[in-house]
Amino acid sequence: MTTESDNVVVTELAPVATPTVAQVPAMPTAVPISVSPGEKPEKFSGLNFKRWQQKMLFYLTTLNLARFLTEDAPKLKEDEHDIQVISAIDAWKHSDFLCRNYVMNGLADSLYNVYSDKKTAKELWESLDRKYKTEDAGAKKFVVGRFLDYKMVDSKTVVSQVQELQVILHEIHAEGMMLSETFQVAAIIEKLPPAWKDFKNYLKHKRKEMSIEDLIIRLRIEEDNRRSEKKGAHTLNEAKANFVEHGQSSKAKTNNNKGKGSKLGPKGGISKKPKFQGKCFNCGKQGHKSVDCRLPKKNKPKEANVIDDITKNVYDIDLTAVVSEVNLVGSNPKEWWIDTGATRHVCSDKKMFSTFEPIENGEKVFMGNSATSEIKGQDKVILKMTSGKELTLTNVLYVPEIRKNLVSGSLLNNHGFRLVFDSNKVVLSKSGMYVRKGYMSDGMWKLNVMTIIKSNMNKASTSTYMLESSNLWHVENQLNKKIKVLRSDRGGEYESPFVDICAQHGIMHETTAPYLPQSNGVAERKNRTLKEMMNAMLISSSLPQNMWGEAILTANYLLNKVPKKKAEKTPYELWKGRKPSYTYLRMWGCLAKVAVPPPKKVKIGPKTIDCIFIGYAHNSNAYRFLVYESNIPDIHKNTIMESRNASFFEDVFPCKSKEEPSSSKRMLESQDQNEEVEVEPRRSKRVRTEKSFGPDFLTFMLEGEPQTFKEAVNSTEGLMWKEAIKSEIDSILQNHTWELVDLPPGCKPLSSKWIFKRKMKVDGSIDKYKARLVIKGYRQTEGLDYFDTYSPVTRINSIRMVLAIAALRNLEIHQMDVKTAFLNGDLDEEIYMEQPEGFSAPGQEKKVCKLVKSLYGLKQAPKQWHEKFDNVMLSHGFKINECDKCVYVKDTEHGYVIVCLYVDDMLIVGSDDKMITSTKNMLNSRFDMKDMGLADVILGIKIKRTSNELILSQSHYVDKILGKFDKDNSGVARTPVDVTLHLSKNKGESVSQVEYSRIIGSLMYLMSCTRPDIAYAVGKLSRYTSNPGAKHWQGIIRVLKYLRFTRDYGLHYTRYPAVLEGYSDANWISNVKDSKSHSGYVFTLGGAAVSWKSSKQTVIARSTMESEFIALDKCGKEAEWLRHFLEDIPRWSKPVPPICIHCDSQSAIGRAQSNMYNGKSRHIRRRHNTIRQLLSTGVISVDYVKSKDNIADPLTKGLNRELVEKSSRGMGLKPIKE
Repeated sequence: MTTESDNVVVTELAPVATPTVAQVPAMPTAVPISVSPGEKPEKFSGLNFKRWQQKMLFYLTTLNLARFLTEDAPKLKEDEHDIQVISAIDAWKHSDFLCRNYVMNGLADSLYNVYSDKKTAKELWESLDRKYKTEDAGAKKFVVGRFLDYKMVDSKTVVSQVQELQVILHEIHAEGMMLSETFQVAAIIEKLPPAWKDFKNYLKHKRKEMSIEDLIIRLRIEEDNRRSEKKGAHTLNEAKANFVEHGQSSKAKTNNNKGKGSKLGPKGGISKKPKFQGKCFNCGKQGHKSVDCRLPKKNKPKEANVIDDITKNVYDIDLTAVVSEVNLVGSNPKEWWIDTGATRHVCSDKKMFSTFEPIENGEKVFMGNSATSEIKGQDKVILKMTSGKELTLTNVLYVPEIRKNLVSGSLLNNHGFRLVFDSNKVVLSKSGMYVRKGYMSDGMWKLNVMTIIKSNMNKASTSTYMLESSNLWHVENQLNKKIKVLRSDRGGEYESPFVDICAQHGIMHETTAPYLPQSNGVAERKNRTLKEMMNAMLISSSLPQNMWGEAILTANYLLNKVPKKKAEKTPYELWKGRKPSYTYLRMWGCLAKVAVPPPKKVKIGPKTIDCIFIGYAHNSNAYRFLVYESNIPDIHKNTIMESRNASFFEDVFPCKSKEEPSSSKRMLESQDQNEEVEVEPRRSKRVRTEKSFGPDFLTFMLEGEPQTFKEAVNSTEGLMWKEAIKSEIDSILQNHTWELVDLPPGCKPLSSKWIFKRKMKVDGSIDKYKARLVIKGYRQTEGLDYFDTYSPVTRINSIRMVLAIAALRNLEIHQMDVKTAFLNGDLDEEIYMEQPEGFSAPGQEKKVCKLVKSLYGLKQAPKQWHEKFDNVMLSHGFKINECDKCVYVKDTEHGYVIVCLYVDDMLIVGSDDKMITSTKNMLNSRFDMKDMGLADVILGIKIKRTSNELILSQSHYVDKILGKFDKDNSGVARTPVDVTLHLSKNKGESVSQVEYSRIIGSLMYLMSCTRPDIAYAVGKLSRYTSNPGAKHWQGIIRVLKYLRFTRDYGLHYTRYPAVLEGYSDANWISNVKDSKSHSGYVFTLGGAAVSWKSSKQTVIARSTMESEFIALDKCGKEAEWLRHFLEDIPRWSKPVPPICIHCDSQSAIGRAQSNMYNGKSRHIRRRHNTIRQLLSTGVISVDYVKSKDNIADPLTKGLNRELVEKSSRGMGLKPIKE
């Protein structure tokens, strides 16, 4: 069929039914329809295959070429000479050629060469489909995880975010998971951003169900309304279109009606203006305004201080702009906000006025949302800054209904104040002197002040009452939670008017019984704790008793940083929501050298003052000091000063006696000179000569690693650190990681930090000095600076599998390291960073670094690096192992190579040197690499090759653990578990939780790498990390003793047997407390273990058979993964034979091989079906083994010495022969 439309001619091919040529009709060549560039799908780079596949299929359908993706090429019979048939075959081949090229042109450059060898469109399409179409449960988990983790933010439009959410829902639907429309609507509503909280509640309580289309329409309308409101509010601010209404009419309506004319009211009558009843602020008389006063206007008062009173009478000004935000519910009535659109100061709390005059003439204030509020009075308010300066506001309007107290920016400007708005803060100054700062909050400028209440109305209120009530509101304001109950003693400070305040706010006030303060136990015990701490601090520092106030404040400060046993968190963390820092804590009462303040410095004279540290400042991050000795004229002895610039000497206490005799000396002096003293006889001990590590080691032990740039370059190893820093900067510049630009308006650059590390050799000596420039990525904002952060690393099981294969086939093993790996990733986001410390470009100090490539510390840096490496490997003919995305294989007719990547460390295993050298050259051409040669250490694991073995060991790491945690050399043990030691939850005295956790962490790393024999012991001990006791510590010591005995054990891989087999075992009700059983499995290849696990079962098994069955199920899942891993290994026998799993339970084996069900086993039907499926598909086979020959036995229970040694040998764990 041929159609003609405009200039496009379409000739359509008839479908080809079979590949035989006899049934291929003769037809002209197909001419594709012209398609505009906008309709062509984007290039496929390896991501979102399903979406690209659908677009490409639609694209080819419009070209009448889609059928060639599924049709085989027709074959020409040998005796066929029909010209028409031959022409039809040529036409088919031409159309197939066009279809294939369209698909190839839809691939990215990195994938084009990979699939260029595919001859037909069908072959190419099926190859792509097999490679990228993932239908496993893993893909479903990832897309569901993206949906669950998706959060809308206020910085982006809601409609655009809903569209992104719909794309994820479409991907979920494409994976075969059906979600009802009701669920989708509810999910979108629940994920609305925080600023939409009220609208979200409205939608959630709406009874009528909505469709997704209805919801999007409502969201779009609401978003348009909000955008219009913001634009209108901005216009009102600039136009100052809000008014104060005097009486019932505004002055704007009456100014033109003076003289003989009159104004008609709403009903056509004459509107009579009420007589003004207020007081004139010019002459002080009542009955008229200052604008109508006949007396001369008073002059502006002279400036006396930097902060002077604002005394201009603006009461008669008719225009007062108050933005609509002042009506927000929940604002703190004690806070003050700077409003540049307001023309009057406004206060909502009558108690804040130092003097007050009521207004009863019905004046009103108009707000930005057209609402009105009545003015109840006006007068003076004094605001005290935290710096101690005072700002007096006169003619402040008292409007009870307004929720935010406003300081008029225009009035401040009229009285000589300067407001400078910079980023998210505003700086207030007068006559060139700094007054105070304000910060942006909820779209307005918040002024940090304290209110002084000097009202005559509150004379009955004592200062103690004010303190107690302000503490109540402090709790409410900081935590945004209401106080419901207050318990106190019967002190006078808690009587009226405090009781009235509690009743007014609905707070229940409970008091103790008369003369029984101990009934308020919590507060009384805390008072006693503070007193005892204060007494101990005074005694230890020898400071006089008049410093008890500073001591008790410091004690209270420290108690807030100490974790509580019940809450398991510090009070500071519970209050602030973040963990406290302890780096700035200092010894109370110690000597401190405080730098002389800059105004007091002289060119010739002391630069520091000898002080005693007495506490921490309340409203700043400074320290408090008592001046001990001073030669500065204006700084006297025994005065208190605050400073942050000080050096501490925490072992020196100036108030202690310089010649205080020791307790032993006093004891000896008190004894009679002739009295014989029995001395315990000293036992002779062999003195061991200590090793000499040399001056470098002593320097390392004394100095540690530098924490700052200045500390590094000024240390004794400064030359080495400078060289490391220069190497890092050179790598960054050569990689073109950033470019210097001017900071765009509104952007805030991230800062960076230098990290320093000494790389150690296996023998403990220093290998090299490493400096790393790290950006402070924790300040990034999700959805703005980054979107996705996931990045895979190779499993330790994969590394052992590859090394076992290398031992079986006698392959070469090389190692390479990527220098500054994270700097290679390309960034999609726009990120700016300050120039690094010590390397500001001359003449361009004010410029910032615009990151072109990723940098260490960025949240997306690992992901970007892996994507870059992935694309490079795929573009050079490597394929990804589907079971481990960080294992790459390449198989050619000359040989094969396997690459394992762990962040920036990689193992390269090849069949010959040429393949390895070719791979190294390719990597060197794309990245800055370091060739380590033959592999000897990977991830802290030693690799030793012999003529017929490959050995993995961590004897050096065992030495490190023993040297760190077993300094007493507690002896040796032949087994890792003491079978007579029964562990349970600690109910007695606890041992150090931090030390216990550190040991467990070190043992877990050792166990997961090369020591399966301690897996059961470490797993069991790790369950008691939260509260370890003495018995748990004995278990730890037992493991350390066993490691001392088996220090030289390692996994020995050989060339036989080349069969992967597994062992499964379970220990029924190993824990009598919760009746849970224990599972364990181990897989061996090449004579040694490649995968193992020991874990407590999550369900309660009703019989031994069931616990063995659960263990067999877990073992089967691991066997399936290992089998699939081997399927992608080059030149491994295909198909991979079933993996034999040895089990010592005949009942579990019989149940696995049986198709019969009964009521006793229906609760394990799912596990039964899983194992049956693995058996039927040939993934696994199950065989019986005696318990004494089951090498997985030590992974589920403690054994005697003979069985431990036998099972260790079965796992290939043997002593290393020198």
